[in-house]
Amino acid sequence: MTFQSPSKNDGAASDAAVLIALGANLPTERFGAPADAVRAAIDVLAASDGITLQEVSRFYETAPVPVSDQPWYVNAIIRVETVLSPVDLMKHLHKIEADFGRVRLARNEARVLDLDLVAYGRHKIQDDGGLIVPHPRLHERAFVLLPLQDVAANWMHPVLLKTVAQLVDALPDDQEIRQMQP
Repeated sequence: MTFQSPSKNDGAASDAAVLIALGANLPTERFGAPADAVRAAIDVLAASDGITLQEVSRFYETAPVPVSDQPWYVNAIIRVETVLSPVDLMKHLHKIEADFGRVRLARNEARVLDLDLVAYGRHKIQDDGGLIVPHPRLHERAFVLLPLQDVAANWMHPVLLKTVAQLVDALPDDQEIRQMQP
């Protein structure tokens, strides 16, 4: 697979993009700091059967959304190719989260790892199990859109019919986000 920088992405690559958001804001004994957990999760995904890693965004530190007293998050997005269906891919992401120690108790809680299926090509999915693709709040989140620009600059939201740049321009100014140093 050829890796492409964001400036070289073409519309076809962006239209077929399977995009996975990664985030963490709690350290773990096994993986250490949140950034290390995100890196480890990328390695696990890259080694997964049926998934081919194409590109990894820069890492970003972000304040919790909605605002709370939680620690800041480390966020990234990866672009992959997969033979897994959206439902099977989501099951795989949930298994990885559980393997990393995530326990789901409340919405918007602090977590050791969060994996979200942001987009599956141009598909619009809403199934009985609760899977909604594209992710229903991606267009409201700087921590999704800025890393998304890194790996799929020409991607267009299949429901809103807006480019990543248009979605970034429409973000409210109150979200705190900063690129991490390598």
